[in-house]
Amino acid sequence: MEPAGIAERVRWVRERMLAARDRSPFGPRQRPVLLVAATKGASSARVDEAINAGVDAIGENRLQELVEKFAARRPAVPCHFIGRLQRNKVRLALHWCDMIQSVDSLPLAEAIHTRQMELSAAAEPSIRGTRGRPVLVQVNVGGEATKGGFAPEALEGAMEQMAQWPGLAIEGLMTIPPYAPDPEAARPHFRRLRGLAEQVAARRFPGVSMAILSMGMSHDFEVAIEEGSTMVRIGTALFGPRLG
Repeated sequence: MEPAGIAERVRWVRERMLAARDRSPFGPRQRPVLLVAATKGASSARVDEAINAGVDAIGENRLQELVEKFAARRPAVPCHFIGRLQRNKVRLALHWCDMIQSVDSLPLAEAIHTRQMELSAAAEPSIRGTRGRPVLVQVNVGGEATKGGFAPEALEGAMEQMAQWPGLAIEGLMTIPPYAPDPEAARPHFRRLRGLAEQVAARRFPGVSMAILSMGMSHDFEVAIEEGSTMVRIGTALFGPRLG
């Protein structure tokens, strides 16, 4: 039976994450798997409960919802943007979000790079740095027309281009596989993303790391971790079904 309270749900999900990590043949057993609470539709009070219960980050799909929840204060953990990002919203996303997980096109990547370089140039000299904004590159492993992301066969060429943009700190890949009631149906897609990450890592593009694989949501995160995920995005399992 699923626990009722958010703190209990966080503990329950963590236990399942640890068990899946221990089953995984990929990476050392002590490798952390980060828990990102997908907070779409959750009230700020419920998000605070999840933060207090120890989630590693929060992930928002909608910038306006993020701003409304935290207009008076910033969240106490890193905030990731995990939805479809329009180029005209990049400035707002960079103001609020520590990481953009959903870089799904070269025009978006270039817009993030350009704006991040502007922010760096405008910063005080003592805090200027050369490191770009942490991002993950989204891959459309299922080839679904309704989802964003680079086609697997186009990924390496896109990485070669993005590696030339210092406003980006590419830290890994993200995917959302086609939904199926059986979580096992997602395993080949997760396996493919891991293989793509290995191919990109072998190219040794400057400034590009494949340390993060963000894959797995409420219904399939255990399978994702077994296949090498280092970051899962959990909404329903923490907050219950979304209302609208």
